[in-house]
Amino acid sequence: MTRPRQNTATVTRLSDIRSDLAESPTWDHRSQTLFWCDIPGKRLIARDWASGAETIRKMPDVIGSFGLTGDPDVLVVALRDRVGLYHLGKESFEPLVSIEEDDTRTRLNDGKVGPDGAFWIGTMDDRPDRQPIAALYRVDRHGGCTRVVDGVTVSNGLAWSPDGRTLYHADSRPGLIEAWDFDPQTGACANRRLFAQMANDSGRPDGGTVDAGGCYWSAGVSAGVVNRFSPDGRLVETLKMPVPRPTMPCFCGPELDTLVVTSLRPPLDPNAAGEDTQSGLVFSLDPDARGLPGYLFEL
Repeated sequence: MTRPRQNTATVTRLSDIRSDLAESPTWDHRSQTLFWCDIPGKRLIARDWASGAETIRKMPDVIGSFGLTGDPDVLVVALRDRVGLYHLGKESFEPLVSIEEDDTRTRLNDGKVGPDGAFWIGTMDDRPDRQPIAALYRVDRHGGCTRVVDGVTVSNGLAWSPDGRTLYHADSRPGLIEAWDFDPQTGACANRRLFAQMANDSGRPDGGTVDAGGCYWSAGVSAGVVNRFSPDGRLVETLKMPVPRPTMPCFCGPELDTLVVTSLRPPLDPNAAGEDTQSGLVFSLDPDARGLPGYLFEL
């Protein structure tokens, strides 16, 4: 088996804002703004790319993920058990639909807008001993919600191929990355198949993204790496991060040629030699690849 190439790009700190769990980096090409969230901190952070100025907005609940909409002032947002529209100017949340609100074991997690204009959002078992009780959902602009995949433990890794005809989805606990044939007009999924199987030492999959060449990039949250897969599922490149728990990559910048990676802050290890002062930060690097503009949720 061919060993993956080691990417030696220099990784730098992008922001001094530190989170317990930074996630969902999202690039808005219209405003040249990078957004990300601090899930347990209930914070949405926005960074102006040109000036570096950062704005922090407090959210009404834990925020699992979010996506862009046709209105630059509005995001589609997943809170703990509901999806809605968040108005940036008014800093107000307008609910669309509740999801698994009666199940205290789960919360909404990774979500992205798809080429069909819908918001795709997964849940996760939020207990330490995670079980396959979660699911993946499709939410449309009217608040219509369809359960697409059952038996998920920690839904993650949503991304689409450049032509919008392949959907990628990961389940972090068993280390599975799967692919579906996808209809970008209707959101219909078919031909579910295994794309990659990852272990703790190679990097169980967390958040993911796709570059313009069709390669899938996955945050290896258990191994301190970002893994790059070819469109046929071969692990072709591994990028070592300066923190043990990267959570999600995202292409951003005016040319979509900067890779930003969020991370989480693990519980303090009493046996560690010193405090980990970088976990929970956001990092950037030149990946020698370009990304794709994000899709917009239809309002």
